[in-house]
Amino acid sequence: MSDVALTVFVTLFVTIDPVGLTPIFVALTGGMGRAARNRIALRACLIAIGILAVFGLAGEALLQVIGIGLPAFRIAGGLLLFLIAVEMLFERRTERREKAADASVPDHDPSVFPLATPFLAGPGALATMILLMGERTGDWVAQGIILATMVLVVMTAYILFRLSGGLERVLGPVGISVVTRLLGMLLAALSVQFVLDGLADVGVISGAS
Repeated sequence: MSDVALTVFVTLFVTIDPVGLTPIFVALTGGMGRAARNRIALRACLIAIGILAVFGLAGEALLQVIGIGLPAFRIAGGLLLFLIAVEMLFERRTERREKAADASVPDHDPSVFPLATPFLAGPGALATMILLMGERTGDWVAQGIILATMVLVVMTAYILFRLSGGLERVLGPVGISVVTRLLGMLLAALSVQFVLDGLADVGVISGAS
C-alpha cells in the first residue's frame, strides 16, 4: 500500500502546489497578525479537506448519475491536469493566482475563497480525488489510505502557510520558480498517464503502464 500513498501524495502535492501557494497566502493575509493568519490557514485547510473528501467519496456516484463513465473522466481529468502543468512550467499559474489575490477585497476573510477553493481544492485536485478513489472502488483500505494521504498533503500546506514568511525569504522568487517548474514536469507526466489509462479502459490502446 506504500505505492498507493506515494502516488497519491505526489499527484496531489504537485496539483495543489503548496510551495507555490505560500507567497499567495502571504499576499492575501498581508497586514494581519500572526494569530489571525494562523486561524485563516487552519480554516482554509479544514474546509479544503472536507471538500476533497466529499468529492473523493461521492464523486464517482455523481458521475454515474449524470451518465459519465470513469474512463471519460480519466481522460478529461488528465487533460485538465496537463493544462495546469503547462501553466506551472511557464509561470502562468502563479500570475493567475496573484491576479486573483489582487482582486480580493482587502478586509475579506480569504479562508473560504480563494484559499480553500479554488486554490487548495481546485478543479485539478477534485478530479484527482475522484480518479484515484474510483480506481480503488471496493478497496476500503486503499481508499482510507488515499483520504489519509490527502489530509497529509493539505496539512503540509497548512505548515507551509504558518512558516510562509520565513520560507518565502529563504527560497526567494528564483527558488519558488524552480520548485514550481519541477513540480510542473512531474504533473505533466502524471496527467499523460491518466489519459493513457482512460484510453486503455475503452480499448483504444493496449494497457498502459
